[in-house]
Amino acid sequence: MRKQLFYLSLTIVAIALSACSGGKKGVFGATSSGRAYEILVVVDPAMWERPAGRALYDVLDTDVPGLPQSERSFRMMYTSPANYDATLKLIRNIIIADVQDIYTQPKFKYAKDVYAAPQTILTIQAPDEASFEQFVTENKQTIIDFFTRAEMNRQITQLEKKHNDYVTTKVKSTNAATGDQNFVIYSFPYRDKNTFTKEYFVQMRDSVMKANIPGAREGMYMATDSLMTDVRPLNVQGEYALEARGLWRMKGDFMGGPFVSHMRLDPVNQRIIVVEAFIYSPDKLKRNLMRQMEASLYTLRVPGDKQTGAEIPLGVTKEQSKATDQGK
Repeated sequence: MRKQLFYLSLTIVAIALSACSGGKKGVFGATSSGRAYEILVVVDPAMWERPAGRALYDVLDTDVPGLPQSERSFRMMYTSPANYDATLKLIRNIIIADVQDIYTQPKFKYAKDVYAAPQTILTIQAPDEASFEQFVTENKQTIIDFFTRAEMNRQITQLEKKHNDYVTTKVKSTNAATGDQNFVIYSFPYRDKNTFTKEYFVQMRDSVMKANIPGAREGMYMATDSLMTDVRPLNVQGEYALEARGLWRMKGDFMGGPFVSHMRLDPVNQRIIVVEAFIYSPDKLKRNLMRQMEASLYTLRVPGDKQTGAEIPLGVTKEQSKATDQGK
């Protein structure tokens, strides 16, 4: 079987970008504040302590999947609507809990770059707290994906502008003991629809990694922890893809860490292209490192791609995201 592998080890993350990079401004001419994956919740303080508020808290407090240690999806802050002032309106990620009996059913609405840029504001409307609680619980993954993808899109925007220069000047091999960040790209022939399964992915990944990423001594090689690996379908560049995330381990050694892969069809050449990010960072938190690396996977172009941009769909439909009145 013919395999192709491209292995890059990054000493500096290409996509570790500050909130103010790019010079983009919101409608009020301001640059957003706050750190990546930090969310401000605007909610009535009493509701925040009741089941409806706790349901939203539990969603945002969920562990990031595919990491060896427990790390929360987001860093949360909250404020009452009365204290939602001009300074807080500059935060880059905002959730507004809007519970009023004028609504007939719960739904999402979102707006971008209202008070600052880059900024995403998600409003969750509901007629009462009971329906709010149920809606938030049922749409847990939608909320998590919404803000995760919004952050990744910001990183992708910067990558689209300057990733070529970065790769030319910054990428080189490293065997650092901590903070080792890596990309791997390989391909193999497409056979049938069963190619897009967890079992087939793990089999192919283990075959490629064993041959191309050895350990420090003979007999050591990278392997996939299949029990800690999950897959799900994705839309990338308007086409079907399979996402796999989980843990890798070095056979015969104590090394290991998280990985995330995109498995895509190259229809022009009838092959599968896998692009993957993995890290080895035993003494550091890994959430932001992995998400920064993961954003770059969406920039892969395969022959025949219809879309020119790499922006990730946020997961909220147009019917749920008509213009809001947040800027009024």
